[in-house]
Amino acid sequence: MSKAGAFDLASGLGGKIEKNDVLSAVDKYEKYHSDFGGAEEDRKANYTDMVNKYYDLVTSFYEYGWGESFHFAPRWKGESLRESIKRHEHFLALQLGLKPGHKVLDVGCGIGGPLREIARFSSTSVMGINNNEYQITRGKALNRVAGVDQTCDFTKADFMKMPFADNSFDAVYAIEATCHAPDAVGCYKEIFRVLKPGQSFAAYEWCMTDAFDPNNKEHQKIKAEIEIGDGLPDIRSTRQCLAALKEAGFEVIWENDIAKDSPLPWYLPLDTSHFSLSSFRLTAVGRFITKNMVMGLEYVGLAPKGSQRVQSFLEKAAEGLVAGGKKEIFTPMYFFLARKPQ
Repeated sequence: MSKAGAFDLASGLGGKIEKNDVLSAVDKYEKYHSDFGGAEEDRKANYTDMVNKYYDLVTSFYEYGWGESFHFAPRWKGESLRESIKRHEHFLALQLGLKPGHKVLDVGCGIGGPLREIARFSSTSVMGINNNEYQITRGKALNRVAGVDQTCDFTKADFMKMPFADNSFDAVYAIEATCHAPDAVGCYKEIFRVLKPGQSFAAYEWCMTDAFDPNNKEHQKIKAEIEIGDGLPDIRSTRQCLAALKEAGFEVIWENDIAKDSPLPWYLPLDTSHFSLSSFRLTAVGRFITKNMVMGLEYVGLAPKGSQRVQSFLEKAAEGLVAGGKKEIFTPMYFFLARKPQ
């Protein structure tokens, strides 16, 4: 059960940030990024603050427009966005070979949409790690509604420094989350540490593809739009992710950019030329209505000042994601399955 109404959107804007401080938080967040003079080194050095501000500011928008699972998915013709998202999560569970009783870790779990779906699908216990207090509070409430609060929980912590003992989990996964890590090798090493020997780690990563040209100004612009709109210190290439996995000690079983094989483009829900009643809020008309609704809510004081600017950089992100997808220079679903040696 996701937040659905305008009042829920307004009340959630800003997350745990005091409503009077939202505007200054937007200022600080924007200044981390290149369009506002920010540097990659600063984003990496201050990734905890940057990512926390990002998710405090955008989670309510995400849930309003996307639902409980904040990720893309390959999609068949005739399949709804919601159906494709569930199938994408089930695929991950099947690749990991999850079995009833397994203890599983979701790295960068958001409000727990995939966590709940995978736990119910596989009859496992799933722990989500997340460093954002607002998302954890929201996730725990949704766990209770879904009836999985006895088998699923959250830990507030930085996934670069996880508070778990070595060899704690039967499986680990990450869905479009470890892209927030300032250092892929360090992140994967922590996952390696908490995973039991002989067990697997699977993920969908946000990456620049081999088609990305770092010297192409249009490509640079698209990459920067995705970074500011999605709270990223940088976007690694698929080759960098693969190399980081191996350096962390994993054996890579298989890897592939799953976006290449999607019958429908993964970015279709954000493409303004596309219209869908089942995901109306993501269409051009739906986003126009949301934009004006947020403007009105901010004007009458129901939404904090700065809400329109959050909606604006999310729009910029959508434009960058669609452009990156069409030019095939970016993918949100570089998949890999890796094993920790015995």
